[in-house]
Amino acid sequence: MKVLSVVGARPQFVKLAPVAEAFAATDHEHVIVHTGQHYDKNMSDVFFADLRIPDPDVHLGVGSGSHGVQTGAMLSALDAVLDEHRPDWVLVYGDTNSTLAGTLSAVKMHLPVAHLEAGLRSFNRRMPEEHNRVLTDHAADILLAPTQVAMDHLATEGLSARARLIGDVMTDVCFRVRDAVRDKSLGKPLDVPFKSGEYVVSTIHRAENTDDPERLAALVEGLAAAGTPVLLLAHPRLVAKCAEHGIKLERPDGSLHVHEPLAYPEMVAAVLGSAGVVTDSGGLQKEAFLLGRVCTTLRTETEWVETLEDGWNVLTSDVSKLPELAARPAPASDRPMPYGDGHAAGRVVTALTE
Repeated sequence: MKVLSVVGARPQFVKLAPVAEAFAATDHEHVIVHTGQHYDKNMSDVFFADLRIPDPDVHLGVGSGSHGVQTGAMLSALDAVLDEHRPDWVLVYGDTNSTLAGTLSAVKMHLPVAHLEAGLRSFNRRMPEEHNRVLTDHAADILLAPTQVAMDHLATEGLSARARLIGDVMTDVCFRVRDAVRDKSLGKPLDVPFKSGEYVVSTIHRAENTDDPERLAALVEGLAAAGTPVLLLAHPRLVAKCAEHGIKLERPDGSLHVHEPLAYPEMVAAVLGSAGVVTDSGGLQKEAFLLGRVCTTLRTETEWVETLEDGWNVLTSDVSKLPELAARPAPASDRPMPYGDGHAAGRVVTALTE
C-alpha cells in the first residue's frame, strides 16, 4: 500500500509524527508532501527535527497569501505530485487550507481520501477552519474520528458509514513527549525568569483576535493585566499585526515575556511548568487538557468540547476575566480521558490497510 500524506501547518506536523512512525514500522510506502503553508523555520523545520519526522519527499513552498490564493497555489502544484505518485490513499490532516487542497486535488483525480481528525465542529461558519473540515469530511472516502462526539457529528450529517473511531493521534505524540521532557528544567532552554507554577503560557493567532486593532490591543493589555506573568509564544501573525498597528508586546514590568514559537518538546515542557494556558489555538487547548493544566480559550466556541467538562477549559471573549481565570486552580475531580490511549496512529494504518 502507498499512502501520501499532505501537511503544511504546525498542528499537522505534530499529528504526522506518530503516523509516520507507525508507517515506518510496516512495509507500506509513505510519501510526505509539505505544502509550505507554514514556512517560518520555527513553525516548520524544527518540528520535523524535534519530532523525528522524516524529511518531506516533496516541498511545494507555496508560502502565505489569502485563502483563495494559497489554496489555489496548492491545488495547482498538487495535481502533478499526485499524478506522479498515484497513491492508494491520500491522507489529509485537520482543517487547514492544506487539508482542503489535498482533498480537492485527490478527489478530482479519483484517488481515495482519508481524513484524519474528522468530525470536529465548532458550528461557527465564519471560521475558515470550519469550512475546510466540513467540505473535507463530505468529500473524503474514510473519516478517521478522534472522539465519540466527532462520530456523533458525522452521523448527524449522514456520514456514519464512512466513519471510524480511532482515537486522537495528538494524544500519542503528547504523551510520548511529556514522558521525555517531564524532568527537564524550563529556564535553561528558554532563558525565562519564571519558576515552575508561577506563569501562564499564551498563544494568540486567529484572525478574529488579530485582525481588528481594537480587539488585538485589548487582548494584549488583558494578558499584561492577568495578574500572573505570561510567557507569550508569539506567532508570526501576532507579531506582524502588532507591528502594523503599533501595539507593543514587551512590557518593562515583566508581565509579558515574549518568546518566539517553541519546538514541540519545549512547548510541552513550558505547559507542564505552567499554572495554566491562555490561547485561541485548538491544538493547545487539548494539549493543556492532556497535560493536566487549566486552559482559558479566547473564543466563543471550541471543537474540543470534552475539555470543558468540570472547567478544565473555559471559553471567554472577555479579557477582563483573565485575572480570575488564567491561573485558576485545577478542578478537584478526576480528569476524563476521552481522547484515546496513545495508540491511535497504529489504528490509522490498520484502517487504511483494511
